[in-house]
Amino acid sequence: MLLASGSAGSALEAAKQLLRYLADGNIEAAARLSNAPQRRYELLRDYRAKVGEEEFKRVFGQYFHPENRLVAEYRLGSRRLLIWDLGEEAHHLAGQFYVESEEGKFLMDDAPSEERSRLRQALDSYRKKQNR
Repeated sequence: MLLASGSAGSALEAAKQLLRYLADGNIEAAARLSNAPQRRYELLRDYRAKVGEEEFKRVFGQYFHPENRLVAEYRLGSRRLLIWDLGEEAHHLAGQFYVESEEGKFLMDDAPSEERSRLRQALDSYRKKQNR
């Protein structure tokens, strides 16, 4: 189900908080916003080591540039897919996956599931439609 921008049940605020931590280079705080925090920490740490601190911050900071925007959010049960149009990167469509906890808090969804696979397919379909 496609959610309207800013609607109840949106993971957008959680995504913005996560991206703020990443743009600041705070991988520890960002990893705590995952349903698999140790795995997320290791992935972020390895990526930062590969690209360097400044590039790491630049990559995640770009989500806050005016030409980059959220274009769609899909809901499948407790899971969400946020699709961003990164205009400055030749309109690359980036996807982020979130899951709502029992407490009503959204976490980055780093655990494999059938629902996440279906949302990945939705992202792929969205990208194909936009490239026509």
